[in-house]
Amino acid sequence: MANKMSSNITTAPSAAALTTAKPGFVDDIINKIPLPKWALIVIAIAAGLLLILFLICIIKCCCCKKKHKKKEKLNLQNINGSTIASLVQPDMEDLESGLENEKRGRLQYSLEYNFRSQEMKVGVKQAADLKAMDSGGTSDPYVIVYLTSDMRKKYESKVYRKTLNPVFNETFTFQIPQAEMSESTLVMQIYDFNRFAKHDIIGEVRLPLGDFDLQHVIEQWQELTAASKREQERLGEICFSLRYIPSTSKLTVVILEAKKLKRMDSSGLSDPFVKVQLILNKKKWKKKKTGVKKSTLSPYFNEAFNFEVPFNQIQTRILYFSHFSVA
Repeated sequence: MANKMSSNITTAPSAAALTTAKPGFVDDIINKIPLPKWALIVIAIAAGLLLILFLICIIKCCCCKKKHKKKEKLNLQNINGSTIASLVQPDMEDLESGLENEKRGRLQYSLEYNFRSQEMKVGVKQAADLKAMDSGGTSDPYVIVYLTSDMRKKYESKVYRKTLNPVFNETFTFQIPQAEMSESTLVMQIYDFNRFAKHDIIGEVRLPLGDFDLQHVIEQWQELTAASKREQERLGEICFSLRYIPSTSKLTVVILEAKKLKRMDSSGLSDPFVKVQLILNKKKWKKKKTGVKKSTLSPYFNEAFNFEVPFNQIQTRILYFSHFSVA
């Protein structure tokens, strides 16, 4: 029994020895720092917070780069070029089509052609639901009417103040031969009157007369469209022939005829002639002209002109035709 007790007593110091082992490496470092323990704890907490913030920043930057790369792949690879352009800036064709599709109102008109007198009466009846051009939500509309075959002669209606639904009830008469109907277009443009500024165009109606059967009176409504940017005026056509003989260095120019010429006289006709010029280095070199044909828009000339042009210079010459009307 005594032996057992002694053995138990001797084992107790060994357990105590385990608990009183010498401090570890970390404890040695802490003991060597000349700061109180509370200060070391504060420093440790601050260092931990800084480390956490640093890790958060790194993770955030990595995520942003991944998102940016995904966006680039979407924009540059998965969509076509036209879509990319639309993301950068709107397509000009889309803008123009948007302006063309904009509601501008309607115009009621009538057409009546007299085949005996070769006169066409254009009735401008009324307009409805016009686009408001003034700040007050109204417009001061009036109508300009003309034919593309003779743009010097334009008619203008009265101005109607502060209304989007004007009633014009005005008739305009044009002298136009039946043979020219298929080549002419009737234009009716509605403007907004401004006293101290340029008049704004609301819209227009263009009617190619060749598309209409004028055997009977036509009366109908038509939507206004955006005005054309530039009127392409027809000046006429000229028929000529060229012949060059290298052995004789002779260039022959034959002016045969012209047709559908622009009206230059108050009577609706012209007194045309043609001037033919050879140009060298942007300077007039030689010139000749035809005889004058009186009171016609379709003159027949059939006149030939000869020019002496050396073969080595034929490709440096410019042949220039001018149509004139005697005043």
